[in-house]
Amino acid sequence: MAFDFGTRRIGVASGQEMLGTGKPLTMLPARDGVPDWDQIGRLLKEWQPDRVLVGLPLNMDDTENDMCARARKFGKRLHGRFHVEVEMVDERLTSFEAKGDVMASGGSRDFGRDGVDDRAAVLILETWFHQQESRSS
Repeated sequence: MAFDFGTRRIGVASGQEMLGTGKPLTMLPARDGVPDWDQIGRLLKEWQPDRVLVGLPLNMDDTENDMCARARKFGKRLHGRFHVEVEMVDERLTSFEAKGDVMASGGSRDFGRDGVDDRAAVLILETWFHQQESRSS
């Protein structure tokens, strides 16, 4: 399961490691980055993931920014509250790529309304799958 952390919305995706693919699950509302933890608990209970991935929005020069610290804090809270294994995944450009995917499929430019956070979570998941595949080859 992957989370695309944001201050207004948190995208969630699930995936199958054997296939190396993910699918969007939902977008959770957040208030200044704080989600409804009960909602996350229900998702984790339903999907029972082996591992939880959280996107780390690094700058293009590999430096961290304020959102990286907030994403790391979110990951630590996931681990602390639900005792799940959490791994941070470089998510540079996933939101940009997800917006491009929406536009390419004829979607609206109103990303604030439609959102792309769940699609970005899929890309985080698939990035991790590709990294695992590369490491094992």
